[in-house]
Amino acid sequence: MVSLSLAATLGMAQEGGDMQARILYAYHAEDLNQLADLVQDLSAQVGAGGADAALRYHLAHAQYRFGLLAEGQRAHDAVPAFETCVEQLKSVLAQDVKSVEALALQSACYAELAKRERLEAVLLRSKSEERLNAAFKLDPKNPRVLYLMAEEGLSRAKPGTVESQRAFEELEQSAQIFDRSSATRDDVPGWGHAQAYLALGMQLRSRGDALGARNWIEKSLIVAPDYKAAQRQLASLVGR
Repeated sequence: MVSLSLAATLGMAQEGGDMQARILYAYHAEDLNQLADLVQDLSAQVGAGGADAALRYHLAHAQYRFGLLAEGQRAHDAVPAFETCVEQLKSVLAQDVKSVEALALQSACYAELAKRERLEAVLLRSKSEERLNAAFKLDPKNPRVLYLMAEEGLSRAKPGTVESQRAFEELEQSAQIFDRSSATRDDVPGWGHAQAYLALGMQLRSRGDALGARNWIEKSLIVAPDYKAAQRQLASLVGR
């Protein structure tokens, strides 16, 4: 469950344009410039003293998405983005150490830093696992937590192993929970649906289930029609 302090204010982003939706649209459309503008705008609001938990969370999320996209376009900007994500969420967690959503997102940013900061990789990975395990203990049915756990497990496990199967089952569970929930609720962060569906589709494809893969990739595009990564995967699947 989202902390009350965070949940109570996340809905404010719906007024005058949904910040969550804008961040996700820019990420799905792979529009790094739009993400940079959102980061700049949110940073200015935080700097001007409007640094409530929701605003810091949105800034951290925007930085996380910027970092992911920057890897392929402006690689030198990726690490600073993930570092800012971590720092903004430290402030959120200082207000509520049991904020599942802040723990999960900070875990994701630590994990991305671990991939890029080789000298500190062990420490950063440990911090990522600590945050994610804490989030899981607080809310074992949170689909974003399950998705991040699955992605981490699949990235490290060898195909065909018990660990790989466990991670795949976590990914299935995440996608199924997302499928039963709304992607547009005001009281929780609105990200994860499209990514989990796409990830499950790609896993099913690698396992030879083309029909199942197409079903979940199409679900990803229903949630996020401009999701370029999903568009590429579907085109590749259909073109086989």
